[in-house]
Amino acid sequence: MGMFSRITDIFKANVNEALDKAEDPEKMIKQMVLEMEESVNKTTLAVARGIANEKSLFKKLNRAKEEQEEWQEKAKKALMAGREDLAKQALEKKSISARNEKDLTPLYIQAKETADKMKSQLDQLKLKLEEARQRQSTLIARSQSAKAQKLISQSFSGVGSDAFSKFDKFEGKIETLEAEAEAFGHLAGGDTSLEDEFKLLDASSSDDDLLRLKAEMGLLDSPKNNEKE
Repeated sequence: MGMFSRITDIFKANVNEALDKAEDPEKMIKQMVLEMEESVNKTTLAVARGIANEKSLFKKLNRAKEEQEEWQEKAKKALMAGREDLAKQALEKKSISARNEKDLTPLYIQAKETADKMKSQLDQLKLKLEEARQRQSTLIARSQSAKAQKLISQSFSGVGSDAFSKFDKFEGKIETLEAEAEAFGHLAGGDTSLEDEFKLLDASSSDDDLLRLKAEMGLLDSPKNNEKE
C-alpha cells in the first residue's frame, strides 16, 4: 500500500508552491505528469498481480469443492460394489478437500477485498491523471502569462528598466546641451549689440573732430556768408 500513499501525495501536492520553487515551472509541470503516469503504470501492474492472485485462489477453492463432491460419489459407488475399504479411502480424500476449502476460503475473501480496493483506487488515480493531463496545457499557459506579467511589472517598478532609464538620462543631457547653446547664443548676441553701440559712439566723436578741424581752417561756411549769397 506504500505505492498508493506515494501516488496520493503526488496528487495532493501544492502545485503553486512547486511552481514557486521551480526554476522552470513548465518543465516542472511536465515532470509531475510523467511521475503520475509512471506511478499509475506501476500501480496497474500491482493491481493485475492482485487480481491474478484472487483468481488463482478462486480456482483452488472451487476445485476443493468439486473434489469433495467427486470423492463423495466415489464413496457411494464403492459401497454399492461392496467395497467398504475403498469407500473409506474416498471419504478420507473428501475430508482433505474439505480442509483445503476451509483454509482457502478466508484467503480468497481477503484477496478479493484487496483486489477490489486496489481496482477502485486505480480507477480514481486514472481519473486524477486524466484531469492532470487536461489541466497541463492550462497551467503552462498560466505560467507563461505570469512570466510576461512579471516582466511588465518589473519594468514599471524599475526592475530591469536600465535601458529606459539610460534613454531618459540621455534625452535630459541633450535638452541641457540645447539650453546651454541657446544661452550662449543670447550672450553672443548681446556682445555684438554692445560693440555696435561703441562703434556708433566712435563715429560720432570722429565727426565732431572733423568739424572742429574745418572751423580752424576756415573751411566751414558761416551762416552770414550763406545769407549774403
